[in-house]
Amino acid sequence: MILDILKQLRLHQWLKNTFIFLPLFFSGQLGNWLGWKACIVAFFAFSLVASSIYCLNDICDLEVDRQHPVKRNRPLASGAISKFNGYFLLLVCLFLGLTLIILFGGEQRWAVLGIMLFYYTMNIAYTLKLKFLAIVDVFIIAIGFVLRVIIGGVATQIVVSHWLVLMTFLLALFMAFAKRRDDVIIYRNTGVKSRKNVDGYNLDYMNQTLSILATITLVCYIMYTVSEEVIARLGPYVFVTVIFVLAGILRYLQIVIVNAQSGSPTKILMKDHFIQVCILCWITSFVILIYF
Repeated sequence: MILDILKQLRLHQWLKNTFIFLPLFFSGQLGNWLGWKACIVAFFAFSLVASSIYCLNDICDLEVDRQHPVKRNRPLASGAISKFNGYFLLLVCLFLGLTLIILFGGEQRWAVLGIMLFYYTMNIAYTLKLKFLAIVDVFIIAIGFVLRVIIGGVATQIVVSHWLVLMTFLLALFMAFAKRRDDVIIYRNTGVKSRKNVDGYNLDYMNQTLSILATITLVCYIMYTVSEEVIARLGPYVFVTVIFVLAGILRYLQIVIVNAQSGSPTKILMKDHFIQVCILCWITSFVILIYF
């Protein structure tokens, strides 16, 4: 039962919430222990709130998930956790997340709480209605990632740059469309609609959209590395990091289009060694540029 509960919380999806730490990292304040405390509290509080949303989503999609080749193994869809216990777990996670930020969120607790409640309300609307609208659904997902970054900035009282917001949005949008492509392939191969809005997409549209987003993301990142404000702050060698971003995007496209394995972006990042090396090299480069 405990393993089923942990599986239902989707702990592997908590990896997404590390975006909360980005403002602390890029501002050069990794040595700020108060900043670390604020980010850690915000991370766990937000993760619990997000797990509450996962429970709601799985309860609403119960019948659809049971027809999905992968999602049918989820605790609620498989019957390992009852619908009643799903609602109970939803409320417990929400209560713990909000209580954590109120008690330990520091000076900015109420601002962070407000953003978290906005995120929660947005995702309730997403679960009940907006996820059925093609294009709107992926934009909601991308906005969710931007909110993670903003929470990190508010919690640490660090001003989030427009570059960080823009790159986060574009990258999240790219991965969200890649995930929707997987739904299109499942529908084409099995006739099963894992999402009601799958009719709003097709394979040609997805491939073109991914190509466009990959191009825009890369061009935006190159503009970031050669902008005067960034060079003045980080030095003239930021452009070197373009190599790792380009390699990571191309590898992700290979996994999505060639291998047709775009079901879970989080699991791809956790399992693919090539992308992991790209991310590690990218992070190492910025550690050197910012802190040395």
